[in-house]
Amino acid sequence: MKLDVRFKSNEWALILGASSGFGAATAVELAKHGMNIFGVHLDRQATMPNVQNLVKEINRTGAKAVFYNINAADSIKRNETLDDIQEQFENDSLSTVKVVLHSLAFGTLKSFIAKKREETLTQAQMEMTVDVMAHSLVYWVQGLYERNLIKRGGRIFGMTSSGGHTTMPFYGAVSAAKASLESHIRQLSMELGPMGITANAIIAGVTDTPALRKIPGNVKMIEAARLKNPAGRLTTPADVAKAIVALSSEESGWISGNVLGVDGGEDKVGFVSPRNNY
Repeated sequence: MKLDVRFKSNEWALILGASSGFGAATAVELAKHGMNIFGVHLDRQATMPNVQNLVKEINRTGAKAVFYNINAADSIKRNETLDDIQEQFENDSLSTVKVVLHSLAFGTLKSFIAKKREETLTQAQMEMTVDVMAHSLVYWVQGLYERNLIKRGGRIFGMTSSGGHTTMPFYGAVSAAKASLESHIRQLSMELGPMGITANAIIAGVTDTPALRKIPGNVKMIEAARLKNPAGRLTTPADVAKAIVALSSEESGWISGNVLGVDGGEDKVGFVSPRNNY
């Protein structure tokens, strides 16, 4: 069954990390339901054809797409982008950023403790990881609010993971970032609640994305997830995108401040799913 959600022609989504994985899938799914897309991404020349194809796919739905190839954690680039969005809204006072999705996956995968100094996580790497994957959400939302670009009915989403409450080898800095992101979501939910703006973290099941492929031991993670998940398959970016569309509807305005699982129940079962007992 298709979701019966249709967004207004002057509503936009700002997607941080828009060129692949959850960000790209959500951009397309929102566009299919009538939402225009501001995409923030960081790609080199080799992967720009993928971005161009994504923009074409969005445009084929009838939605508009404006993409910015910048470092989302760079304060100067962030403010330049927000100023540009503000300029585009000048001729239409009803235009608004309806959805904000933070799906930035750029951090250092190293152990806190290692025998060799060069294999140990540094202070700079820790601070960079948490800044990009957590704190940057706050700064983007602050910029939107200060420019009156996000209004009543807005939806804020942050992509977290099971690493926010569990441990994995080499994942310490990212785990700290995910836990911090969840904290930021709770705080934004409280502070923006009076404006009718919601904030939720989305914890996806194990999903085969470019970000996952960078994690050491990802093949074993994928195999384990297939065994754990009651449906016997991995979560897909499309699963998450459809959930975000549903949560962006007017009917979902009382859901806020949560960490919402989009994983088919994967995070709540043991190593081998109960489905194997039947």
